[in-house]
Amino acid sequence: MDPVIITGAGPVGLTLALALARQEVPCVVLDEGPGKDEPRPARTVVLGEDAVALVERLTGTPLTGLGFRWAGWRSMRRKQVTREVAFGDTDPAPLHIAQHELTDVLRTALAHESLVKVAVDSRLDGIEQETSGVTAHTRGPGGTWWRGSYLVGCDGPRSTVRKLQDIRFPGRTAVERYAVAALRTELPWTDEALLHRMPPWRTSGPSAGEIVGRPLPDGVWRLDWLLPPGKDLVTPELLVNRVRETLTGWAGGSPPSYELLDTGVHTVHHRLARRWRVGRVLLAGDAAHLLGALGTQGLDEGLLDADNLAWKLALAWHHGPREALLDSYQEERRAAIAARLRAADQVLPLLRGGGGLRSYVPGSTRGNDALLADGHLRRGALGAPGSYADSPLAPADLAGEVSVGTPFGGPVTDVRVTAEDGTFVRLRDRLGRGALLVVLIAPGTGVWDRKHWVTAGIMPRLAAAVTALPHHAELLVAESYPGAAAHTVLLVRPDGHLVTALNGVRPADLYAAAETAVGGATTTATEPTAEEAGAGAEAAAGSR
Repeated sequence: MDPVIITGAGPVGLTLALALARQEVPCVVLDEGPGKDEPRPARTVVLGEDAVALVERLTGTPLTGLGFRWAGWRSMRRKQVTREVAFGDTDPAPLHIAQHELTDVLRTALAHESLVKVAVDSRLDGIEQETSGVTAHTRGPGGTWWRGSYLVGCDGPRSTVRKLQDIRFPGRTAVERYAVAALRTELPWTDEALLHRMPPWRTSGPSAGEIVGRPLPDGVWRLDWLLPPGKDLVTPELLVNRVRETLTGWAGGSPPSYELLDTGVHTVHHRLARRWRVGRVLLAGDAAHLLGALGTQGLDEGLLDADNLAWKLALAWHHGPREALLDSYQEERRAAIAARLRAADQVLPLLRGGGGLRSYVPGSTRGNDALLADGHLRRGALGAPGSYADSPLAPADLAGEVSVGTPFGGPVTDVRVTAEDGTFVRLRDRLGRGALLVVLIAPGTGVWDRKHWVTAGIMPRLAAAVTALPHHAELLVAESYPGAAAHTVLLVRPDGHLVTALNGVRPADLYAAAETAVGGATTTATEPTAEEAGAGAEAAAGSR
């Protein structure tokens, strides 16, 4: 079968290529550029724990040494600290990393991946789609035709793929605009990120306003100043004045010495593509959505697009088209981004309105500061990972379903589990392989060798039920899981989202949930029904 064509060699396109290759799907990545990103210290990204885990799992490279995890966060208003957050093992900080460092890690991993071909200096200019596949044409030194099974546009805000498919991209332009600088200096906060609203040295204007300071490795900081509405030119002199003014204000006197490394202007747009799939052509990342106001991060969401799409494309590539499964990519991810955009639209008037009755309500200022911090800290409606509770892949009416600490459709908690070979691993380490995960909660198993309990109690019956599932699944055992009682059985998707939790071993319910999670029943006549699979599992368990 033909490879998957991926247009765009940014972090989203490279992550998707790696995720597909890990599931034995060949890919061609069409890269407009020369195959290497120019270092830009002021172009950084903040990644939540789920996105960090995804990249580290795919590349085998720890990102912490390349980026910076904040020890804490502080919010200030004028001279007063309004909020302080300390991060730890149970509440990990977001990771702040230069985008070129992230891209380099992904490119290095791809260089050792035999299933992925990266074609540099290849600019897409045509797509032809048939029932059996997609043909793409590129221009450049090696301009040619490429044949693929599917094509995914990861080619950014001005996506050629989106335009060639005539997909509308409505939304708002220049929602917010920031002046940005990366500099090496010493600040009073050595390892904490900072949100400073209405600093006392700036007392006028609509953006008197807001400064965000985020540390990077080697004493480097990225500073962002919210700019007033409009298109006023941001000159080098203005940026240098902002740097000196801010450093002087924070130092409470003479500014510390600094080395200015990079500057820029960051303009935030909010847009959402009407469609994310047209037959065998799909969109991901900035080609499908733009967001970023109030501290939210578009790249975070783009990486989650890749994680959501990879296992679905891999299943379709290996086993034939699964229309409902591929359609669920748009339904799940577009709904998650739309919810994030709606939350930002609701909060923006509160935070940027400047006065009115709300400003006189007791506690409103502190509450608004907390709302703004949520986007930066990956919390609340603005920042928390999306859930697929209303997904078409969510099973309904399971008699044995029980609630646990993770909502159905939400990303699972990363607990220690025992794998089928008896080793202890993290749950997240088993994701991204195309398999469903079935996790039994069995207190006490962590202190005994697996050989002592693998054939005891309910394990044989559960193992038989897992073997009978309509899609390959791996059986794991955990000592505990938040909110789960003993003998609870969790069903987890390949991208780490919880499908269901069952009260004990219920083969028919488990089969029905697994079948729905992979897009429903196939058209083959030999597949058993949920009831038949349950009966078969019971019989297999009884014969052991």
